[in-house]
Amino acid sequence: MVKIDLNADLGEGGEADAALMKLVSSVNIACGFHAGDAQTMLACVREALKHGVAIGAHPSFPDRENFGRTAMQLPSETVYAQTLYQIGALEAIVRAEGGVLHHVKPHGMLYNQAAREPELARAIARAVHAVNPRLILVGLAGSELIRAGQAQGLVTRQEVFADRGYCSDGSLVPRTQPGALIADAEQALAQTLEMIKHHRVTTHDGGRARVQAETVCLHGDGEHALQFARRLREAFAEEGIAVSA
Repeated sequence: MVKIDLNADLGEGGEADAALMKLVSSVNIACGFHAGDAQTMLACVREALKHGVAIGAHPSFPDRENFGRTAMQLPSETVYAQTLYQIGALEAIVRAEGGVLHHVKPHGMLYNQAAREPELARAIARAVHAVNPRLILVGLAGSELIRAGQAQGLVTRQEVFADRGYCSDGSLVPRTQPGALIADAEQALAQTLEMIKHHRVTTHDGGRARVQAETVCLHGDGEHALQFARRLREAFAEEGIAVSA
């Protein structure tokens, strides 16, 4: 049986957070730099523990004004320190509640830049390893972040996106360009199944790119996130795809 992890970014102000926990196998909780605060982190952790889903930290560039989507060129030691800070904050809350932090997935522009910038990717991987070398590092499939994590000795998980357009090199279409977001649920579903079952994705120019799908991201702040999560789970059941962290 094919197995896939289904993850959602939570603690970002989405109203469906609690309901989504019943449908996903892992969550990435905002750590305050782009969204969230101590109270929302605690609430998300408690809800995740209640539903038995794997808990991950979702660190970002310091950019609440633009939801972590502003490109930044920061010294690698600054990124290292900021990543440590954010992971550590969530890890403390998880531990206090009797849980164990499972993984780290960068957010937004930090994620996208680390996918293509080796030095930035190494800073993130070093921070994850420093907090706990048993943490899983989640990154864009085939990216520099995955390579940096593997070089650091971390277990990595290669991520694909249900609702994002892909370029011919396997990178995501920038949000500033047409085709970045897939609004049609059936198109997003077909893309997800293609990536899981055939390890490929149809790109925005009509070609195909190879991808290794180990976890699928469902954006928890999307307008129809809950309905799409239910549709995904129905399709996975029909296709014999098991959901597991």
